[in-house]
Amino acid sequence: MTERYHYEIIIYWSEADTAFIAEVPELPGCMADGETYLQALQNIQIVIDEWIEVACELGRTIPEPRGRLMYA
Repeated sequence: MTERYHYEIIIYWSEADTAFIAEVPELPGCMADGETYLQALQNIQIVIDEWIEVACELGRTIPEPRGRLMYA
């Protein structure tokens, strides 16, 4: 992992998966899981780096972190 990004990360427990799920709403499809909350958080950092690396390789635009998202 080369650098840290400041994207919002949502972590929740999934009964269906019996795991914590971490999602990054600003990066479509960017998700990870873990047996613990901390594992999910660590795993999503890796997936964020990989998501951005692949997007760069494909010439796609990397969304700027918006910080906390507001929901209506």
